[in-house]
Amino acid sequence: MNTVKMCGCVLSVVGLFAIAGCNQAKSPETVQKDVTKAEESGAKEVIKAEAKEANTDAKQDSNAVAAVGSADSKEMNAAVDTALAQADADKKLALAKCEALGGAEQTACRDQANAQYDVAKARAKAIKSTN
Repeated sequence: MNTVKMCGCVLSVVGLFAIAGCNQAKSPETVQKDVTKAEESGAKEVIKAEAKEANTDAKQDSNAVAAVGSADSKEMNAAVDTALAQADADKKLALAKCEALGGAEQTACRDQANAQYDVAKARAKAIKSTN
């Protein structure tokens, strides 16, 4: 019986440490490292999407006389994809900055970053559905 109680106590203590570790602020060095990583990753994604958009624009410009409607639709979709890449980069950066906060502030910061991203996604989806 003592073994069962002791095992239960150990599990409770481990659980408390796990819960206590959630939403704790990270060191400024770790936060800066994560922010820099998010900025670099986001910049790469946006550059890639912009290049794809420019490539699509160039292709569509050459075919504009033959298919104006199709070109506009493809250009719009490429622009929306670029906007989504920017929104994703913004979200990653915001979440990395949230790491500097602790507890409820960190949770609220994450919720706000996710909500802003959800709004951007919904707008993009609405724009794409009209094409």
